[in-house]
Amino acid sequence: MTPEELAAALPPGFRLGVSTSAYQVEGGADERGPAGWDEFAAEPEKVLDGSDALVAADHYHRMPEDVALLRELGVDAYRFSISWPRVQPGGRGPASATGLAFYDRLLDELLAAGIRPMATLFHWDTPAELEHAGGWAHRDTAYRFAEYAAIAGEAFGDRVADWVTVNEPATLALEGYTLDVHSPGRGLWLSGVRAAHHLLLGHGLAVRALRAVPVSGRIGISNAHSPVFAASSRWLDRFAARNFDLLNNRVFADPVILGRRPPGLLGLLLRLGAAPHPGDARIMAEPVDFYGIQYYFPSRVAAGPPKLKRGTHDGHSTAMLDLPLRLEPWPEYPETGFGWAVAPGMVTTLLGRFADRYGDRLPPVVFTEGGASFVDTPDAEGDVEDGYRSDYLASHIAAAATPVPGVEVEGYYVWSLLDNFEWAAGYTQHFGIVAVDRETKARTPKASYHWYREVLSAKNA
Repeated sequence: MTPEELAAALPPGFRLGVSTSAYQVEGGADERGPAGWDEFAAEPEKVLDGSDALVAADHYHRMPEDVALLRELGVDAYRFSISWPRVQPGGRGPASATGLAFYDRLLDELLAAGIRPMATLFHWDTPAELEHAGGWAHRDTAYRFAEYAAIAGEAFGDRVADWVTVNEPATLALEGYTLDVHSPGRGLWLSGVRAAHHLLLGHGLAVRALRAVPVSGRIGISNAHSPVFAASSRWLDRFAARNFDLLNNRVFADPVILGRRPPGLLGLLLRLGAAPHPGDARIMAEPVDFYGIQYYFPSRVAAGPPKLKRGTHDGHSTAMLDLPLRLEPWPEYPETGFGWAVAPGMVTTLLGRFADRYGDRLPPVVFTEGGASFVDTPDAEGDVEDGYRSDYLASHIAAAATPVPGVEVEGYYVWSLLDNFEWAAGYTQHFGIVAVDRETKARTPKASYHWYREVLSAKNA
C-alpha cells in the first residue's frame, strides 16, 4: 500500500499522531524529583542491558529540536506525558515552577506548529517518596494523584486538547506489582490486585479533578488490550484463556465503561482482594470522552507454567516462572523484535469484541499507541532503512481505520517518535521512527519517518 493509498483509505477527520512518555525520553533526572523507576533500574539485573533513563534521549534539553521534527513530519497530534516527579517532586505539596515551565514551553511550541497536544498525566513514573509509602498498592496514592491532576489542569488546561489520566494500568499492576518485571518490583498478587483498584480509582478522581478546574480539553484513559484465544480446545486452556482475558482486558475496561467489575469467581476474588470503599465504582465510572486502546499483539493462552528459563525480552523475574498460564507463539505470523506476533487483522477482532461487550456504552476509541520494535541496522551514513516498520504501521493504521459496526475510531498514534528507554528492556528494543545515538543523542529520521511524512502530506493535502 502506497502512502497515497493509505491516506485515501482514512475516513475524514481521522487523526494521525506519534507518542512518547516523559520517563522514557526526557532525561534531565537531576532537574526533577526521584522516580521509583530510578531506583528499580539501579538494581542489578533489573534492566536487561544494565541501562537507566537518567539521560535517556535528553528530550528535556532538546525539546525544541524534537518539536521541529514533529513539524517537519506534519503530524496532526502529539501524545506526550507529564512527569509527575518533575511537576510535583515527592508526589505531594506545591508544584515546581521549573517543571511547569518546561511543559508550558512544550505546549506553546506544539500549538505554534499547529500540532494538537494530548497529555498523559501518568505514564508509570511514580514519585519515589510515594513508592516508598506503598505506591499504587496504597489507597492514598490515588488521592495524591488527583491533587497532581488538578495542578496540571490548572496550569495547562487551556491548551491541552486531550487528556489521558493513566497509561496502561493493566501493565503496571501486572508487571510492576505482581510479577516483579517492572518498577516497583513487588512480586505480590495482593499488591497487584490493590494497585489495579487504586489506579482505576486514581483515574476517576483525576477525571473529577480536571473537570473541577475546569479544563477545556477532552478526558480519557489509555490501556493495553489484546484479543485472547485459547491455545487448544482443552478445557484447561480455555479456562486459562478466559481468566487471562478477564485480567488483561475486562478488569480494567469494565469498571470504566460499565461501572462494575467483571463477573465470575475471579471477579469476586479481585473485588475482595482490592478492599474497595463504598462509592469507588461510581468514581471509576466517571464518564470519559474517549477510550484509548494500545494494541500490539494477540494473546494465545495455554494452561501451565511458562516454558522459560528466566523471562522474556521485556525482562525477567522468578514470579514470572510461577504463573499458572503462559502465552504461546503464533507460528503463522511474523514477529517483532520483542517476539510479538505481527497480526494487523486482529485489530478489527479486538474492536469487534469491544463493540459486542460494551455496545452503546463504548466511547469513541483512539489508538493512543501502536508500533513495533525491530533490529535497526544503520548504514555507513547512519541512515536506517526500516521498510519493515513502515509496512507494519501501514497495515495496522489501515486496520484501525477499517469500519467496525458499533465503534467510532478517531485516530492512531505511532509509538514512538524516538528510540527510547524501553523499561526493563533498556535500549535493546527500538520503536522509534527517529534514531537516537546513545552517546551524542543526535537524531536521525529513519525511512519510516519519511514514509509517515508522505502519508500525512497526502492525507492533509
